[in-house]
Amino acid sequence: MLIARCEAGGRRFYAEVRDGLLYEIEGDVFGSFAATGRAVPLESARVLAPVDPGKVIGIGLNYLDHAREFKLDVPDEPIVFFKAPSSIIAHDEPIVLTSDRRTDYEGELAIIIKSAARNVPVEEAGRYILGYSCLNDVSDRILQKKDGQWCRAKSFDTFCPLGPYIATGIDASDLAITTTVNGEVRQSSRTSQMVFGPAHLVSFCSGFMTLMPGDVIATGTTSGIGRLSHGDVVEVTVERIGTLRNPVVRV
Repeated sequence: MLIARCEAGGRRFYAEVRDGLLYEIEGDVFGSFAATGRAVPLESARVLAPVDPGKVIGIGLNYLDHAREFKLDVPDEPIVFFKAPSSIIAHDEPIVLTSDRRTDYEGELAIIIKSAARNVPVEEAGRYILGYSCLNDVSDRILQKKDGQWCRAKSFDTFCPLGPYIATGIDASDLAITTTVNGEVRQSSRTSQMVFGPAHLVSFCSGFMTLMPGDVIATGTTSGIGRLSHGDVVEVTVERIGTLRNPVVRV
């Protein structure tokens, strides 16, 4: 199932995306829910970021091809950082650059947490995953290097495009993931290249902090990262989920 968080007719609601229509969902998407027969055309609604998380957890250097690209050792355990939730924007909303510093795209698979998770064994992690989405971990490379820790470089307003949908009930272990800029492919890999898969990441992160419904884990980027410039259009596509598209503007 593809789930959208959307706005139409002055209301915000979750809906199943099917055949170009949004079928309104009754219940709690983080608990028990079902799609109704009430539908509106997709083009008549505004698609919002799929969740409003308490935290966005980033994972660094989690693709084998990305590690090889920079001739870096594969980490022994996940490298964890945070992006501010206020950096989240939705599909089609602009990424805003406020300086001429190098700012890069990083196409990623995002895990959406379903229920409170603490000290979860790897083999049980799937029970705590609502589904998956597309994410662009936009990063100020100059500040990332200058600060040493990555929070500021990755937390500017608009630096976390997320969406457009949550895909539930899918196996995310081997999905195609692609990033294009102005229609040109810049990143192309598969989630099977991850050093630590989704279940491992949920288990690992829940070992030192409680994950809450709606929290997001950005699972790392592939090889081919590069700079964004004013006027670009960047798209992150994950197989079975969809395409997250955002224009880039400099102010």
